[in-house]
Amino acid sequence: MSIPASLAPELEEVLQHGSSARRAQTLKRLAILFAEGASRFNEDHIALFDEVLCQLSREADAGARVELSHRIATIPNAPPKVLAELASDDDIAVAQPLLKQSARLRTAGLLEIARSKGQAHLLAISKRIGLPTPLTDTLIERGNEEVLRSLAGNPSAEISDAGLAVLVEKGGRDSALGTKVALRSDLSASLLRVLVLASSGPARQRMLALAEPGRQSEVRAILAEPADEKPIPAAARDYKAAERRVFELREAKKLDEAAVVEFAENGQYEELVAALASLCAVPVSVVDRLMAGERVDPVLILCKSASWGWQTARAIMSAMSGPGDLSSRDLDTAYANFERLSPTTAQRVMRFWQVQHWEQSPASE
Repeated sequence: MSIPASLAPELEEVLQHGSSARRAQTLKRLAILFAEGASRFNEDHIALFDEVLCQLSREADAGARVELSHRIATIPNAPPKVLAELASDDDIAVAQPLLKQSARLRTAGLLEIARSKGQAHLLAISKRIGLPTPLTDTLIERGNEEVLRSLAGNPSAEISDAGLAVLVEKGGRDSALGTKVALRSDLSASLLRVLVLASSGPARQRMLALAEPGRQSEVRAILAEPADEKPIPAAARDYKAAERRVFELREAKKLDEAAVVEFAENGQYEELVAALASLCAVPVSVVDRLMAGERVDPVLILCKSASWGWQTARAIMSAMSGPGDLSSRDLDTAYANFERLSPTTAQRVMRFWQVQHWEQSPASE
């Protein structure tokens, strides 16, 4: 079944000479016809409907386009061209049903919309099921308060570690966002701790009231920590000699990316940490803690914020004391995350680490 032959002459007449009202009526009839037979149509049928629906919808009024958008939003094999046109419509009433629901929209098309449209379009995208990390990274980078809260409250959205770190940073100042972030199952224990310590008393109570029992226990354990355990601990290693060496290199204008790689490849761990701290303007104690952790994402953030390349990041990861030997699969995943990570997001996370250090340092109490 496709467009009935009896309708062909009418379509031709409408496309060439039809009034706006007649076009809207024909558009509605075709949309109903497609919806009723979608499960039986092959690609040729879909392409034919696509061409005609595109022509009719481009000159239809907003109300007709909104109705068409709602009608095809949940159809798995909806005509792709008209779908893409409606989803990128500047009128959010037209675009919203598709941005929120259509599984037919491809990630590349959604990314283009997320990078170019306004906050209403971003908000609609944030409600989609199964958002991949390239989209969530873009939403976090461009989204306003409402978008970030919506995204954080979407349990099916995949959010990178860097993205979660940015949400934690903002959540410390926005209690509604902070509560939603705290309830996410993919939030690491270390980021949860930072978020809880940065949150107000009422925000912590909301976290406890809304969280699952396991997360409630984690929050209570953080709040029960002795006060002198809450600041970021001082570096366990002695970095004084390494810091002097790094200072000398900096004064001689020889402290650069190449020096960092040399320290990493030669196993000069203290010099590597001191160099990273100096070049990235992060305290040595913070870099020491990051380098001793189990995850490599902090290294990716350090390198991206400094505009260093992948080979530098790989050399530093190999020198980390926490993760142990990295498999080829681990490296492939790290490379993909490094390529997706934007310098802007990395620099925002860096500022977050700096603020957390100085706000939680004993010297500031």
